[in-house]
Order: sequence, then C-alpha cells, then structure tokens
Amino acid sequence: MLIVGRIGKPHGIRGEVTVEVRTDEPEARFAPGMVLRTMSGANAGRGAPPPAAGPGVPFQVPDELTVEAARWHQGRMLVAFEGVLDRDVAEALRGTLVAVNSADVTPPEDPEEFHDHQLIGLAVVTPDGERLGEVARIDHAPASDLLVLRRPEGRTALIPFVKAIVPEVDLAGGRVVVDPPGGLLDL
Repeated sequence: MLIVGRIGKPHGIRGEVTVEVRTDEPEARFAPGMVLRTMSGANAGRGAPPPAAGPGVPFQVPDELTVEAARWHQGRMLVAFEGVLDRDVAEALRGTLVAVNSADVTPPEDPEEFHDHQLIGLAVVTPDGERLGEVARIDHAPASDLLVLRRPEGRTALIPFVKAIVPEVDLAGGRVVVDPPGGLLDL
C-alpha cells in the first residue's frame, strides 16, 4: 500500500475534512470516484470517542473511502468522502491514513525518483558493502525526506535522503548505498 494522505480535522459542518497530502500527485489520488484504503488503527486514541453510527452502535472507520469531491482551500486539501455527511463522522476519521494499492501506481519516469513502497525493506549498505540495516520507512520532513534505518541491534537512525549521503539506490539489487558522515548513525 502507498500512503497518499492523512485525514486531519473536519472543515465545516457538512463532512469535509482536511488532508495532509503525502503524494506528488494529489489531483490524481484525490479525484472524484477514487477509492482509497484506510489504514486500520491509524486514528486510535485521538480526541473524543467516535460518534454512534446508530443507537448504541459506535462509528467504525470503513476499510475504504470513496472521494466525492476535493479542492484546495488556503493551501490545504479539503476532501469530501461519500457517506461522510456531518462534522461528527468527519471528526471520527481524524488521523486515519489513506492509501492506494501500490500495484496500481505507475513507477516514476525519473530514475532518481522513488515511491516509499519501493524503498521500504531494502538493505542499507556502505560503499564498502558493510550492512548497516534496512529501510523501515520514509519520513517526509520539511527540509528533505529521511530514510528511517532499522539497525541490526534494534535501534533506528535517520538518514537524510540526499545524493551526497545516499549516492545509489539499486532497486533490482535490493539495496541502498549510504555514505554517512561520521557520527550520523550514533545520534
């Protein structure tokens, strides 16, 4: 699955929600009619208890959400999903991650561009071939993307995903070559 966004707070009273976009193609991913998978448990423990779906029945985040409409408002993506008709149900979606099936995503044309799902699980090695661990996930920070490296001893390390530190990504070979400056992996 390729995460394309995280549902934020409700906007207005008619069920629209803000979405923290995590894709380079928001107009395609949030087009009317697109069906997005929800990531289970992604909104657990956030805010008030979910509204009831009926007398005595708590609202359950569905496995899929269908985009009814999407628009930009003051630099934020606002999305209306089918069946989400009021603010209470929209609030229950807060924190939910939405994703598309990675098999349905065309690979990037630029050979220096990668989707997160292509990198997760790859071995991370130094230019000399020393194994440092594997890519656990990608964090999208404001300054640059970060490879979250799962070290063999169980710790994690953050590696800026920039050419100077990550000179090679070999998808076919299942590895990422990292040339970290001294001390980076000790933080």
